[in-house]
Amino acid sequence: MNNNEVISKESWVILFRDIGLDDETMKKWHQSFEKRYSDSHQAFLKWLNIPDIVTFL
Repeated sequence: MNNNEVISKESWVILFRDIGLDDETMKKWHQSFEKRYSDSHQAFLKWLNIPDIVTFL
């Protein structure tokens, strides 16, 4: 994958479900990612074309 290729939010959810994550586990993943890597989290949201005010789930 190159830096210009975008994976949608829905694609991430499908990937997480494929490995057995439920809504609560995805929420925990998101909260941990946002807390530990705040700057990267914002870049990730931008890469997914998700506005800052929208949550992952």
